[in-house]
Order: sequence, then structure tokens, then C-alpha cells
Amino acid sequence: MKQRERPYSCGIDAALDVVGGKWKALILWALSTGTQRFGDLKRMVPGVTEKMLIQQLRELEHDGIVSREIYPQVPPKVEYSLTELGVSLNAALVTLGAWGNEHMDHICEVKGVAAPVH
Repeated sequence: MKQRERPYSCGIDAALDVVGGKWKALILWALSTGTQRFGDLKRMVPGVTEKMLIQQLRELEHDGIVSREIYPQVPPKVEYSLTELGVSLNAALVTLGAWGNEHMDHICEVKGVAAPVH
């Protein structure tokens, strides 16, 4: 089987393909606290719609970042957790989060939004 040409120009390009968008990083952050059920994730990621959360979780599962476990009971119980690959990706997001915390006032100022109360 012929190998596809690499579609990414660099590592950041590849990583952003996996975690890009508004919700995926927030979902990963929520899962960093441990295994979560769907309703818990919805509460932990304010503003995400049910449809978007489902879509993002499916993409993260497809990419091997999130594991989905279905328990055969009524009503069905589904839990989501980070895979080993997801844990390593979350570790990379810690630095990004620290940068955001350090520069949040500036970011809010240039974006024209109210800065959070410290």
C-alpha cells in the first residue's frame, strides 16, 4: 500500500488538526480531572451545545485522544476518559493555559471583553 504524503507542514500544524477549534481543548481540560459522563462534561464546558459536544467527542475518539466506554445497562451509561495519547496532549496544553493566564488581561483588552476578577 502506498504511503500518503505528509499533509502537515510541522508539528504544530498536526497538533492543531487534532485539538483545533474552541471546544476540544476545553473538553480535554475537563477530562484531565478524570473519567466523566456526558452530562458532567456538558456542565464542565459552559456554552457547548449537546450536538457540538457529541461531534467533538466523536472526533477526539476517532483520533485516539478520548476513550468511550459503554456499560450495558438501562438506561445506558457512557463514560469518557483520556487515552495515554490524550494525557500527553493535555500535558502540552498546560503550557498554553499558563500563557493564557499570564496574558489574560491583555487578551481581554485587545478583544474588547471584560477581564475576569482576580
